Amino acid sequence: MTHHGSAPDPSATSDAPAATTVEPLLVHPRTIRKAITGTAVGNFMEWFGFGIYGYLAVTMTVFTSGVERSAGLLITLFGFAVSFVVRPIGGLILGPLGDRIGRKSVLFLTMALMAIATTLIGVLPTSQQIGLWAIVPLYLLRLVQGFSTGGEYAGATTYVSEFSPDKKRGFYSAWLDVGSYIGFAAGAGVVGLVTVIVNHLSGPDAMLDYGWRIPFLSALPLGAAAIYFRMRIPETPVFEEESDELDAELSVAAADDPMARHGVLGIIRHHWRPILVCMALVSATQCAAYALTSYMPTYLEEEVGVGNLMAALATVPVLIVLSFALPFLGRLSDRIGRKPIYWIAVVLTLITMVPAFAVMRIGTEAAVLGALFIVAVPTSFYLAVSASALPALFPTATRFGAMGIAFNLAVSLFGGTTPLICQWLIQLTGNPYMPAFYIMFFAVIAGIALVPMKETAGQPLMGSAPVVEAPEDSPIPA
Repeated sequence: MTHHGSAPDPSATSDAPAATTVEPLLVHPRTIRKAITGTAVGNFMEWFGFGIYGYLAVTMTVFTSGVERSAGLLITLFGFAVSFVVRPIGGLILGPLGDRIGRKSVLFLTMALMAIATTLIGVLPTSQQIGLWAIVPLYLLRLVQGFSTGGEYAGATTYVSEFSPDKKRGFYSAWLDVGSYIGFAAGAGVVGLVTVIVNHLSGPDAMLDYGWRIPFLSALPLGAAAIYFRMRIPETPVFEEESDELDAELSVAAADDPMARHGVLGIIRHHWRPILVCMALVSATQCAAYALTSYMPTYLEEEVGVGNLMAALATVPVLIVLSFALPFLGRLSDRIGRKPIYWIAVVLTLITMVPAFAVMRIGTEAAVLGALFIVAVPTSFYLAVSASALPALFPTATRFGAMGIAFNLAVSLFGGTTPLICQWLIQLTGNPYMPAFYIMFFAVIAGIALVPMKETAGQPLMGSAPVVEAPEDSPIPA
């Protein structure tokens, strides 16, 4: 079995002719931009829909009326965490499916699921209408959102990394998380704008009465637009190049070939080491990211004492600046490597996180914004290389499936639970710096994982031919 970019077949005879140079895949820059744009727009909608729940966490206690406030807040934050319970299931199902039927089809499915589930949350009855049973349909729809995201980010990172030319993979892939965090920022902006408008029209209780529904309902037109963009993206040339060969050889059991297509058990058997590396890096990245995005409004309201409007809007300028820094950091990783960027993220996290939370607790607008920018700096270094470095750990035949397993296990266990665990640790210890210590702990884990990680910047993806955007970029035969 021959794979692009793989080692020669060990079964070949010693007098076999030398392997010929692999023909590179030429992808026109216009096609690359179309593919990246369509994926990023879809990711925008995915994380807009997913993120607004975090920005409305305190308001969402309308589903726990009659419960003591601190307990109700934990129940609401558990509603954020519960969606991560099924993310590994989404990854286990949608990842291998994407390796079989293609990246594009699965990305269309995840987009549709997210748009429908987010919109339906906006029409749910509250606990004032049906009692505490109201939490059940809320949790069910959060599970649908979690299943959707289980295939979304793993598929989107696989897609953009396979579409990106080898020399510019860091730059092009970073645009995926631009869409993600602009989506988060848009979610915060919509929550803030709706709060201002409905409070002006209907008084200070308007968000609790009906205003919280509007951000969720806005997912319907936004989702329709994102689905339109997703329908127009092409399949990746890397997948198309490999799929015919893989399908033809599927009947020949390649159980011992790590480059072949495998199911879940085969992926874990052959790739458990890079899966652990990926999980460590994802845990550090997503712990910092979810603390900055989904947990920060709750922390600012409950621990710092700022108003709900400022709590929702404070992260908007921070996320916008973070988002547009990502392509520049991605381009830097194309020049100096992915590992140095990750090391910068780890070191900055350990140095800055406690001072950032100390500044935040001053409570003034300037202090809060300054502190959030400090938290965003190491987070941006993590995020800038995620979409280019992590998929490169796995071969083309099982890339989507392996990413679905590794990414979603890490996010489910350690990323998405960040708001719940941080708030619980504060309530348990009375120490408002526990979120900083929690983020720093995972930075240490990421540093350990970086030691055995191989550098992949500027190289073809494992199991794939080189991808170039111009003939002159083709590798020169030795």
